[in-house]
Amino acid sequence: MAEISGGEVLARMLRAEGVEKVFGIIDGTYFGFYEALHRLGIAIVTPRHESCAAHMAGAYARLTGKLGVCMASNGPGVANLLPGLVVEQGEGNRVLAITSARRPSIMYPDRGGAYQCFDQSGVIAKIAKWSAAVSSFDRVPELARKALRKSWLGRPGVVHLDVPETIMNGKAGAAALWAPHQYRNVMPLAAGPQQVQQAADWLAQAQLPMIHAGSGVIHAGAFEELARVAELLQAPVTTSWAARGVLPEDSPLAIPMPHVTVNHLVRNNADVALIVGSRVGETDWWGRPPYWRDPAQQKTIQVDIDGELIGLNKPADLPIVADARQFLRELAEALQTRVERMPLQQRRARNADYARAMQGERAKWDKALADMAVPMHPAHIGAVCGEVFPRDSVLVADGGNATIWAMFYHRALVPNRIVSTFKFGMLGAGMSQAVGAAIALPGRPVCCIIGDGAFGFHPQEVETAVRNHAQVIYIVLSDRQWGMVKMNQQFMLRPIKTLLMKHLGPEETIKADLGEIEFDALARSMGAHGERVSDPRELKPALERALASGKCAVVHVDVDPVKHMWAPGLMHFKKMHEEPRG
Repeated sequence: MAEISGGEVLARMLRAEGVEKVFGIIDGTYFGFYEALHRLGIAIVTPRHESCAAHMAGAYARLTGKLGVCMASNGPGVANLLPGLVVEQGEGNRVLAITSARRPSIMYPDRGGAYQCFDQSGVIAKIAKWSAAVSSFDRVPELARKALRKSWLGRPGVVHLDVPETIMNGKAGAAALWAPHQYRNVMPLAAGPQQVQQAADWLAQAQLPMIHAGSGVIHAGAFEELARVAELLQAPVTTSWAARGVLPEDSPLAIPMPHVTVNHLVRNNADVALIVGSRVGETDWWGRPPYWRDPAQQKTIQVDIDGELIGLNKPADLPIVADARQFLRELAEALQTRVERMPLQQRRARNADYARAMQGERAKWDKALADMAVPMHPAHIGAVCGEVFPRDSVLVADGGNATIWAMFYHRALVPNRIVSTFKFGMLGAGMSQAVGAAIALPGRPVCCIIGDGAFGFHPQEVETAVRNHAQVIYIVLSDRQWGMVKMNQQFMLRPIKTLLMKHLGPEETIKADLGEIEFDALARSMGAHGERVSDPRELKPALERALASGKCAVVHVDVDPVKHMWAPGLMHFKKMHEEPRG
């Protein structure tokens, strides 16, 4: 029997799983792995920082529905990878991290004094779904199977396999490898027929049903099924921040997240709530009053692939462990036979009320677009991007106030085209998420709206985009301050003056101001297209030139620092962090 390296065993298993891309920085400690990847036709995408490899893998997984794979070398490589793994676990993206480790004779446990050695598996086990260290060559396929099984079980997240360099690069007799269906479930998990019928009965009989969709709908690819159920029920659809656009926001049934007050109204009016693929966490107001109706007055049907998330924060009257797409497809069939008995006229009338309320809010927000002052009002960026970029372009949002402005002035018209770190709010992740998005959906430009502070975390990934021919257009909102922090400081230090003057001087806040960086010049130094604009009249032409360049571009946009601080929805954002009463 021919001998192969432990790294090649892993590479062959990934190929059997349909993996086409692996993200990571090459290193001799796992040469046997990436050499096999290269030989087997699996593309290796190399960022400039290991944390960025995790973010690329996470964005790739979210947008394609495939497994995202990243790799890192032992010691400092794994240490650099950790922030990315924390975020991708929190955001619920299906990522497999493969790392090298020192030889078994000097670690697990650490012999003491070993070079580039720490408890890699132990640390990652605390932040991931699962982690294990390989102890011998013959356990490589067994533990890899377990990692893959865990990856596809329940809520997506991070799994990790730590492989000593001697096993990764050393060769031994090759064992027969199993096909994926031989070690993990590959069929959608279905609900019980009685559960489907019960859910259909409750929703059909409800006066004002609603649907709340989380990112589980994205991972299941259940967009058409969700739209059909909503249409049959004439039920408004709210979403978590991470699930924006699962129902296109030009649908009359969509209640986009920026319309916070209308979301509260929908959730308080509903007598039956269908929650699909959402934990109903803090950014969903925990599912509690006064933001949601009292549970005693609202029947809740909660559907999730992970049973541990059902009833986590809001009591579920009908808990259903099932794949979102499979359940919604079966639910639609059951509802079709009940349509004539539904009070659809009453539901449509209430939906019209919601639409008028949202139109009123939008009209107030859009007044900012008439502000043509220089430097520009940040409201222009999201609005103009919606005009210039193709309808199906991915939007990556990164930064504090920059993300808020992007969310309020961008409409999600195609499902699964918004990427951010809505749970973690991780500054800088968008630099590499955007590259992962471009690699996941080649041939489409990616729009990345990012703050100058966030851009500064990983600016080197512009070169990664250039090298990989990823057409990412980074739009950097430059206000030369930590805007969200500065706003908080102002209210803490001088609230009255802040309300009257809208801002304080640099000497009145604490280390909240930043120096000048010419982001357009920085981009050009790395081979990207670069421009700088301050006048809102010049923004659209600049973005059109960036797109026409056909390559990665950075558009430095000077925004009014005071207006940028006063982002919309700040009151709601503050209240979101308070504990609801229920």
